[in-house]
Amino acid sequence: MINLCLFGAGRIGAIHAANVAANPDARLTYVVDVFEASAHKLADQYDARVVSVEQALADPEVHAVIIASSTDTHADLIERSAEAGKAIFCEKPIDLDLDRTRQCLATIERCGVACLVGFNRRYDPQFNQLKSEIDIDRIGSVEMVTITSRDPSPPPAQYVQSSGGLFRDMMIHDLDMARWLLGEEPVEVFATASCLIDPAIGQAGDVDTALVTLKTASGKLCQISNSRRAVYGYDQRIEVLGAKGMLQANNQLESNLVLTNDQGASGAKPQHFFLERYAEAYRLELTNFIEVLTGQGQPLTNQQDGLMALALAEAALESARSGRAVTL
Repeated sequence: MINLCLFGAGRIGAIHAANVAANPDARLTYVVDVFEASAHKLADQYDARVVSVEQALADPEVHAVIIASSTDTHADLIERSAEAGKAIFCEKPIDLDLDRTRQCLATIERCGVACLVGFNRRYDPQFNQLKSEIDIDRIGSVEMVTITSRDPSPPPAQYVQSSGGLFRDMMIHDLDMARWLLGEEPVEVFATASCLIDPAIGQAGDVDTALVTLKTASGKLCQISNSRRAVYGYDQRIEVLGAKGMLQANNQLESNLVLTNDQGASGAKPQHFFLERYAEAYRLELTNFIEVLTGQGQPLTNQQDGLMALALAEAALESARSGRAVTL
């Protein structure tokens, strides 16, 4: 039985807590959160205890930690957990600063602990199957990847200031997917962005609409489309064009029911938000972490993936500001 400590009792923490409870090989031992009421509510639900960071990390019966707290706490908790010999599952990003992220990687390496970074989209069954089809040469050599990722509505402007903005917070998932599907590291990034949806986001120094093109050394291309507003639902699609054909992963709909009559055909919208769309991905992500801890697998996403995705996000941000392509 793997004993886990959860840092962060918010929305994402609650998802991970439920998945731990549903896994027969894992147990939620401790919950840590600066908001004690939230911590106690979640801990009571899963028969866990509320303790301090120091108490949790000092317990030799705790095998690993899940870091689902605010972004500004990730780096410190990663380093303290690694120093305590605990395996780490951390939500993205590791940090909003590249140098601080590199420091974390050095600590993880020195301490020799396992680390999984929460790029949950790799675990989505549709996207994972698409990657498997690429790997068995179903469409030949990959030439172009198109990733569409659009939220149903923008977040509050105050969230933008703490999240790192669209490139570091939202698109970082898509940048990780691009690296994974291309099979090569991008060497050139060109980004263009606007604030078309909420002026308050622009006043906070961010954008809400962006297009990014990535190019690898061999010439493979990827285009990412991000928007903070898609009135029809959570838009999550991927298309991969190869030398021998094309693969597509389309939106998951609220229902597969289609009405056809003399007025035409109509069907359901895409699922509304990431909580529904990636529910299974979150479960499989936790399963992979437990497999790593029990010696039955390797992390599908690790700390190096966290660093590389952030480097691409920084390059995209620089390109959008300068109007020029950025070479990596």
